[in-house]
Amino acid sequence: MTELDCVIETASPEATRRLGVALAAMLPRGAVVALRGEIATGKTCLVSGMAAHFAETDYVHSPTFTLVNQYGQEPALLHVDLYRLDGPDEVAELGYAELFDSDDVCVVEWAERAETLLPDVRLDIHLEHAGRDLRRLTFHNRHLLGNGWQERLERAAGQ
Repeated sequence: MTELDCVIETASPEATRRLGVALAAMLPRGAVVALRGEIATGKTCLVSGMAAHFAETDYVHSPTFTLVNQYGQEPALLHVDLYRLDGPDEVAELGYAELFDSDDVCVVEWAERAETLLPDVRLDIHLEHAGRDLRRLTFHNRHLLGNGWQERLERAAGQ
């Protein structure tokens, strides 16, 4: 782990959601957050918290069939789910690569399917099961967040 990394464990979906609220408050306009992890590791719970920050909503669903949901305005949170796409060529063909270069905050589930299209400056988050309801989130800051971001997230998570 480096000064660009942070690992946080959450003990419930609600804790993961609260972490998403705290994270969203730290993100600058135009930020891209790339989420990776198996099914049911908490990606949508994290995004739900992020959406609550942008649009004061309690309901977020994974946009598996629509591919993109928008929450709030100026900046909006764009929730992109690439689960059903085959790779970067299909993402580009559908025009979704443009979302990674806007003033809105873009959070991408299954980001590995657009790896070559993602901007170099971004936040990568890998989510994994850590037993029962525990989730381990490994954050890798690729020059998006400023100093002190790890401490703010750890405080929000109660760690």
